[in-house]
Amino acid sequence: MSQKILVVDDEAEIVDLLRDYLSAEGYQVTTAADGREALEKARLEKPDLAILDLMLPALDGFEVCRILRAESAIPIIILSAKEQEGDKVLGLGLGADDYLVKPFSPREVLARVRAQLRRVALSSGAPAKDDALRFYGLDIYPREYRVVRDGMDVSLQAREFQLLYFLARHPRQVFSKEQLYECVWGEDYLGDPNTLTVHIRRLREKIEPAPGKPQYIKTIWGVGYKFDGVPLGVLGVPQ
Repeated sequence: MSQKILVVDDEAEIVDLLRDYLSAEGYQVTTAADGREALEKARLEKPDLAILDLMLPALDGFEVCRILRAESAIPIIILSAKEQEGDKVLGLGLGADDYLVKPFSPREVLARVRAQLRRVALSSGAPAKDDALRFYGLDIYPREYRVVRDGMDVSLQAREFQLLYFLARHPRQVFSKEQLYECVWGEDYLGDPNTLTVHIRRLREKIEPAPGKPQYIKTIWGVGYKFDGVPLGVLGVPQ
C-alpha cells in the first residue's frame, strides 16, 4: 500500500501543486484547508507524514503541530512563509521534524518527504528488550520507548527518544552534529541546522536534574555532544 501524505494549506494553488508532485511519485495525498480540518483528517486517515502551513484559518499551524505531535509520532514538515528564526525554533520546539520557507522547490519538498519517510522506516524496527540501558538516575527501555528518571516516567517525543538512545548506547563517545544528523535523522537529512540544538535543549529540560548544568548530555565545544551517564549495566527486563 502506498504511503499517505496529509497536505495542510489554505492556498489552493500550493495544495494542487504538492498533490500533483506527490501523487506522481506514488503517494496517496489527502488535504485540509484549515487547522481543525487538518486534525480531523489526521485522526481519521492516519497519514504517514504531514506537510503543514503555519498561517491557517480556524486553528493556526503552531497549535496543529503541537496537537499532532502530542497524539502521534508521524513526521511533520512545516512549509511556511514565516521565515524568522524565532518561528523556525518555535515550530521545531513544538515537535516538527523539518521546516521549509515559501517560496519552495517542489523537488526539495519531495526530497525531504522521502528523507523523513526513509528515516522512519529505518528506525521502525523495535529493539530487543536486552538492549535496555540503566545509568545512575536514568533508565532507558527502547522496546517501550520509555525513559525513567529517578523512578519517574519521562515523556519524550519519538525523535527525542531516538537521539537519547543513540547517545546512551555510546557513553562518553563524542559525536559531531553531522554524525548525529546522519545516524538519527538519516544520511540525507536536509533540515534546519537548529533542529539538533532544539532537540538537545528539550532533552535536557526533561532528563537533567539541572538543565543548565547537564550531567548526562554534555556539550563538547567546537566538536559536538556526548552522553556522560555512569552505566549500571544492561537490563533484560524492566524493573
